[in-house]
Amino acid sequence: MAKRNEKALRPVRPNAGIEAAYRGKLYALIEAMSQSVLYWLRAFYRANTPRMAQDETPADALRRSIRKLAAQWTKRFDVASEQLGDYFALSVEKRSSAALRKILRDGGISVEFKKTAAMRDVIDATVNANVALIKSIPSQYFDQVEGAVMRSVQTGRDLADLVQDLERYSGITKRRAAFIALDQNNKATSAFNRARQLELGIDEAEWHHSGGGKEPRPTHVQAGREKVRYKISTGWYDPAVKRFIRPGEEPGCRCVGKPILKGFS
Repeated sequence: MAKRNEKALRPVRPNAGIEAAYRGKLYALIEAMSQSVLYWLRAFYRANTPRMAQDETPADALRRSIRKLAAQWTKRFDVASEQLGDYFALSVEKRSSAALRKILRDGGISVEFKKTAAMRDVIDATVNANVALIKSIPSQYFDQVEGAVMRSVQTGRDLADLVQDLERYSGITKRRAAFIALDQNNKATSAFNRARQLELGIDEAEWHHSGGGKEPRPTHVQAGREKVRYKISTGWYDPAVKRFIRPGEEPGCRCVGKPILKGFS
């Protein structure tokens, strides 16, 4: 709880619209990739039905075909990752800075933010993190596809069963993309807030538990209940992970920090 000469400001929360837009763009890429694989697979089965039924299709040739398709989609995701990484990082930076500026103005402080070296570092780090995550999507997906196709050939399963497997893998990949959008939105918002607040000389905040998530971390719930104070520059020591962390940094964490302004009479 804020003392007499302090003021606890509202927290800057991750923007749900940015998360949804980012998730939608990832979904569109994954859906296009999935449909491409299904189209190729159906065409392959139509051309090779008798041989597939008799286990006469050379597995090596089939594997080469899958890997060729994987290489095409990996290249497409590589190109998209640069564009999406930039789009996401700049969207979060713009929105979080605007939100913090309004919160500070409501608290009696008027500021204009600039792209400082610290902010550029956070933007670059956010872009790089998201580029790496996006690039990893087709690799994991095609590992699953190749395994399913090879097992199907070995056991003589029909196309319908294989299509079910591939649709399931598409769903798994989309769920991973949804987590990437959620988690990176939380992490990026936290990082941009931290950089801006430290630039303004604000180095103390109060932990606020989000109340969201199916399995909340007990230590985070307790920190929120106790309104734990922590240094923005170093974070709060979480006994569960045995290190200093900040809100939104742990995977899936939706907690936020309420910055503390001091010097009020």
